[in-house]
Amino acid sequence: MVRSAYHLLGLRTFLTTGEQESRAWTFREGSTAPVCAGRIHGDFQRGFIRAEVIQWDELLELGSWNAAKEVGKMRVEGKDYIAQDGDVMEFRFNV
Repeated sequence: MVRSAYHLLGLRTFLTTGEQESRAWTFREGSTAPVCAGRIHGDFQRGFIRAEVIQWDELLELGSWNAAKEVGKMRVEGKDYIAQDGDVMEFRFNV
């Protein structure tokens, strides 16, 4: 029921991951990568350069961020990229 309500409201989830933690962030359906970056911190949105993106299930299957890069599953997306539910993103920015 909660998942259905979440989607009916147009809410989606992207993830970030690092050595110490992984975290889920909520965004509105149709949001661009810079808007999603802004959910973490306003400076990320203002200084957005690009996002490295992979779907969570692909990342889980490959086992690590580096393994995904080695086999070419990591995508580099720009300011016009529309974030998808379940994206795992690493933002590059310059402030």
